[in-house]
Amino acid sequence: MLSKEKLARINILAKKAKNEGLTEKEKVEQKTLREEYLDNVRGSFKNQFKSMTVIDPEGKDVTPQKVRDLQSKNKKN
Repeated sequence: MLSKEKLARINILAKKAKNEGLTEKEKVEQKTLREEYLDNVRGSFKNQFKSMTVIDPEGKDVTPQKVRDLQSKNKKN
Protein backbone atom coordinates (compact mmCIF):
# COMPACT_ATOMS: atom_id res chain seq x y z
CA MET A 1 0.00 0.00 0.00
CA LEU A 2 1.17 3.49 -0.79
CA SER A 3 1.88 5.69 2.21
CA LYS A 4 -0.41 8.59 3.08
CA GLU A 5 2.47 10.97 2.50
CA LYS A 6 2.98 9.75 -1.06
CA LEU A 7 -0.73 9.94 -1.82
CA ALA A 8 -0.82 13.47 -0.44
CA ARG A 9 2.19 14.40 -2.57
CA ILE A 10 0.47 13.01 -5.70
CA ASN A 11 -2.54 15.21 -4.97
CA ILE A 12 -0.40 18.28 -4.29
CA LEU A 13 1.45 17.85 -7.57
CA ALA A 14 -1.81 17.30 -9.48
CA LYS A 15 -3.29 20.53 -8.09
CA LYS A 16 -0.11 22.45 -8.80
CA ALA A 17 0.04 21.09 -12.35
CA LYS A 18 -3.53 22.21 -12.95
CA ASN A 19 -3.13 25.67 -11.41
CA GLU A 20 0.36 26.87 -12.19
CA GLY A 21 2.37 24.13 -13.86
CA LEU A 22 5.23 21.94 -12.69
CA THR A 23 8.98 22.22 -12.96
CA GLU A 24 10.81 19.46 -14.81
CA LYS A 25 11.93 17.98 -11.49
CA GLU A 26 8.33 17.92 -10.24
CA LYS A 27 7.13 16.32 -13.48
CA VAL A 28 9.64 13.50 -13.00
CA GLU A 29 8.57 13.10 -9.37
CA GLN A 30 4.90 13.05 -10.37
CA LYS A 31 5.53 10.41 -13.04
CA THR A 32 7.47 8.24 -10.58
CA LEU A 33 4.77 8.51 -7.92
CA ARG A 34 2.01 7.75 -10.42
CA GLU A 35 3.83 4.64 -11.64
CA GLU A 36 4.28 3.45 -8.07
CA TYR A 37 0.58 4.07 -7.41
CA LEU A 38 -0.49 2.19 -10.55
CA ASP A 39 1.80 -0.75 -9.72
CA ASN A 40 0.16 -0.89 -6.31
CA VAL A 41 -3.37 -0.84 -7.79
CA ARG A 42 -2.49 -3.51 -10.34
CA GLY A 43 -1.00 -5.73 -7.64
CA SER A 44 -4.09 -5.38 -5.46
CA PHE A 45 -6.34 -6.22 -8.37
CA LYS A 46 -4.24 -9.26 -9.25
CA ASN A 47 -4.45 -10.49 -5.66
CA GLN A 48 -8.23 -10.20 -5.77
CA PHE A 49 -8.26 -12.36 -8.88
CA LYS A 50 -6.18 -15.01 -7.19
CA SER A 51 -8.95 -15.67 -4.69
CA MET A 52 -11.83 -15.47 -7.17
CA THR A 53 -14.08 -18.41 -8.05
CA VAL A 54 -16.96 -18.15 -10.52
CA ILE A 55 -19.99 -20.38 -9.96
CA ASP A 56 -22.82 -20.59 -12.49
CA PRO A 57 -26.52 -20.79 -11.47
CA GLU A 58 -26.32 -24.61 -11.52
CA GLY A 59 -23.51 -24.60 -8.97
CA LYS A 60 -20.73 -25.55 -11.39
CA ASP A 61 -17.29 -23.97 -11.13
CA VAL A 62 -16.85 -21.94 -14.33
CA THR A 63 -13.78 -19.97 -13.28
CA PRO A 64 -11.92 -18.77 -16.41
CA GLN A 65 -8.75 -20.69 -17.26
CA LYS A 66 -6.58 -17.58 -16.96
CA VAL A 67 -7.69 -17.15 -13.35
CA ARG A 68 -7.10 -20.85 -12.61
CA ASP A 69 -3.61 -20.58 -14.11
CA LEU A 70 -2.89 -17.56 -11.93
CA GLN A 71 -4.16 -19.40 -8.85
CA SER A 72 -2.08 -22.52 -9.55
CA LYS A 73 1.00 -20.38 -10.21
CA ASN A 74 0.42 -18.72 -6.82
CA LYS A 75 0.18 -22.11 -5.06
CA LYS A 76 3.56 -23.15 -6.50
CA ASN A 77 5.27 -20.03 -5.08
